[in-house]
Amino acid sequence: MFLFDGIMFLHILAAVIGLGAAFVFPVLSRAAKTAEQARHTIALFEKLALLPIAGSVGMLITGVSLLLLEPALLATGWFIASLFLFFAAQMLVIGVLPKSMRRQSAALEAHEGEGVPVEYRRISRQTARVEMVTHLLAVVLLAVLIFRPF
Repeated sequence: MFLFDGIMFLHILAAVIGLGAAFVFPVLSRAAKTAEQARHTIALFEKLALLPIAGSVGMLITGVSLLLLEPALLATGWFIASLFLFFAAQMLVIGVLPKSMRRQSAALEAHEGEGVPVEYRRISRQTARVEMVTHLLAVVLLAVLIFRPF
C-alpha cells in the first residue's frame, strides 16, 4: 500500500503543477495593456507552458502506474469518466491552445504600435472560451476523482 500511496502523492503533485500554471494563463493574458506587455506575456506563456506539459505527463505516467497496481479501477465508472475527462482536456491543451498562442504572437509581430492589436484581443477572447472549457473539464475531473460518484 505504501507504493500505491506514494504514486498517488506524485499523481496529485503533478496535477497541482500542471493545473496551477494553466489556471494562471487567462489572468496573464487579460493583463496586457500595451503591445510590449502582450509580447512579454507571450514570452512568459512560452516559459510557463512547460509546467502544464510536465504535469500532464506526470499525471499520465502515475495514473497508468496506479492502474497497473490496481487493475480493478477499470471496472469503476468514476475511473473511466476521469480518463475521458483527462483526455478531452488534453486534446484542447495540446491541440488548440498552442495554435492560438502562435496566432497571437504573429498578430503582435505584424503590429507596429503601442496599443494591443485588435487581432490579438480577438484571438484572446476565442482562446478564453477554450480555456474556460478546459478549466471546467479540470474542475469536473477533480470532483470525479475526489468524490467518486459512480
